[in-house]
This record gives sequence, C-alpha cells and structure tokens, in this order.
Amino acid sequence: MKVAILTQYFPPEVGAAQSRLAGLARRLAERQHDVYVLAPMPSYPQGRIYPGYGGVLRREERDGVRIIRTFVYATRGLGWHRMASYLSFALSAILPGATALPRLDYLITQSPPLLLGPSGYLLSRLTGGRWVFNVSDLWPESGVRLGALHAGAGLRLARALEAFCYRQAWLVTGQSHEILQDITARFPGRASYYLPSGVDTEQFSPAARSARARQVLAPDGRCIAIYVGLHGVAQGLDQVVEAAALLQRQGGLGVVFVGDGLEKDRLIRHGAALGLTNVRFLPPRPYEEVPALLASADIALVPLRCHIPGAVPSKLYEAMAAGLPVVLAADGEAAQIVREADAGVVVRPGDPAGLARALRDLAERADKRQDLGRRARQACEAQFSRKAILDRFIDFLEAHR
Repeated sequence: MKVAILTQYFPPEVGAAQSRLAGLARRLAERQHDVYVLAPMPSYPQGRIYPGYGGVLRREERDGVRIIRTFVYATRGLGWHRMASYLSFALSAILPGATALPRLDYLITQSPPLLLGPSGYLLSRLTGGRWVFNVSDLWPESGVRLGALHAGAGLRLARALEAFCYRQAWLVTGQSHEILQDITARFPGRASYYLPSGVDTEQFSPAARSARARQVLAPDGRCIAIYVGLHGVAQGLDQVVEAAALLQRQGGLGVVFVGDGLEKDRLIRHGAALGLTNVRFLPPRPYEEVPALLASADIALVPLRCHIPGAVPSKLYEAMAAGLPVVLAADGEAAQIVREADAGVVVRPGDPAGLARALRDLAERADKRQDLGRRARQACEAQFSRKAILDRFIDFLEAHR
C-alpha cells in the first residue's frame, strides 16, 4: 500500500501524538508498505524551530519513512497565536503534498488540530487516497471543557468544521471507546475503528529500571511519585502541587515533574510560594530516556484538570507498562481502565486532598505498590501492546484496500 500521514506533530518532537504516529508509520514500513509523513518543521512545545530545521520545505527519511516538512509559524502562545500556527501549516502543506505525494491508497489525518481537516480532505481527493480521520481528542468539546473555546462564532465554526470532517471521512478512528461512541451518536452511519494509543511493551518495561535514572530521581532515597509529560492546561498539575503541600511532612515521599509546557514556569513559582521541599522540576528528557525514568520511580501520576470526554492519556499506558502503580485523577474511560485492571488508585480530578491520601497510602505500603504495578503490567501486555494494536489496524487497511 501507499499510505500518507498528515500531522501537526511528529518526532523529533516528544509527545503522545508524536510517539503514536511514528509507531504507526514505522510499523507500516516494516510491513513493506510505502509510507509518507507530511508534517511541519518541529517546534513543539518550546515554540521555537529545532536546530537544523527551518525554511519552507525539507525532506528526510527516518526508519524507512519519507518525511516532508513544510513551513509553520512557531509559537508558544495561545489564542490567535496557536490558531495562526495551525493555519500556517494547514496551508503550507497543501502544495508540497499535492506535488510530492504519489497516488495513495490511504491518507490519514491527525486531529486535533481540526484545521488540518480541510487540508487532509483536499489532499485525499488530489491523491486518490481514502481519507482516514484519526481523532485523539474530541474538539471542540474538549476546548469548551477547558475554557479555551466559548459560545460564539468561533465555536459555531469549529462545530461545523468537525461535522465536515466526520461526514467526509471514509473512516473515523478514535483512541478511546468514548470518542467513537460520541461521534457515532451524533453522526450515525459513520464508519469507525477503535485505535487506542497503546504502548511499546518492550521499550516500556520494569526491566528498563536503572541505577543512573534512580539516582536522578531520588538522590536522597525517597519514594518517588513521578509525572512525565506536557505541563499544560489540560493536565491540571496545580492539584499535584497542592497535594504535595499536604504531604510536606511525609518525609519519605518526593514528587518529581519531568517535561515542559506553558504551565511549567507558573507551577514552579506556585511550588516556591508554598515553600515545598518535596517537589522537583526536571527539564524534558529525550524520549529514549523516559522508559528508564518511569521504571525507576515508585508511583506514576496521571492527572487531568477536569473530565474531558474520551480522554485516555497515553502516559497511562506507559506507566502501566513500566509496572508502576498509577494514581489517576480522571473520570471516564481512563478511570475504567485503571479500575478494571486493578492497576492503581482513582481520585476525582481537582481533588488535591484525595490525591494526597492516595499518595500517602502507596508511599507507606511497598507491598501494595508491587501488587498494583504487577497487575498494571499484565493488563498492558494483554490489551494495550502497540505492536498488536497497529498490526490489527494495518490488517484492516490491507483488507479494505
């Protein structure tokens, strides 16, 4: 097959979408298909073009995948800055995509951002590829929940764009059952496919634990609760900082944040204002170092600011694969996964006291941490192996070619 992926996010950037789509592209190539990725110059989340990139067009090859990169307005800002960034790539991708891509069997478009939808639809028509619209977050609904979108012309336009994408796609894929249930309820008859993020269970494993990573996380030997990922609005990391304040006297427990994002500087100031000595903020690490960091911690933190329909953070799968007990601050499908696997403790989002109680209990009970972590790993191996998930999806595409 000839398959192209149109995405706002791709390695060397680090993040959930980047890892998931790179895994799909690599697996397609391993199965002897021709794979193309159309992506912007990397700039996320720092809002600066990475060294060695820039300009209006660049070609490269990675893991047998041909990558075409085009111009993007790089910014770390929100509001119109973020929309301008999305729009700049949505427009800059059209001409190179139309001229450089061959006749395709499938063109897969990643959402969000929704603004890539029309570009993906147009390129699918120009290349002859069936259009697959991959939904990892329900926008604009998630934006409304997070306060990023408000009633008015902008929201009406976003809903119209969402409807256009779902109606025109040959197939809608979603990374959670909740996402697909929402879409099919509002747009009956849409062909859909459950495509969870999953995790590389060989890369993320208890065996990745290392003395070096442990020394980075716990130079004083404390029990460590770790958060690895984007420090953004949706994660609601204030609740973790406030829980740490309630645990200040719990001398045997430390909280470590690893990553970057718009909220990081403010979170550091918040922790300093509270006089916290049990919290550390580490800079983002290369993705290949993340498995060792997770496996070398004791507890994984996976928070969301509020209930976001359909949201199942990929860091949940990574933590479970690493054999860590999870403290999840979320509702919905993510909470269901943790409860059914008996892989950790679920608290309501926005409940620092509940977070503190869960962390205190796990910090004091090594046996419970081990039992929960073992069951988390078993559930990942049985249900969320990325290789198995991707192979089933590729089998599906091959069968419908």
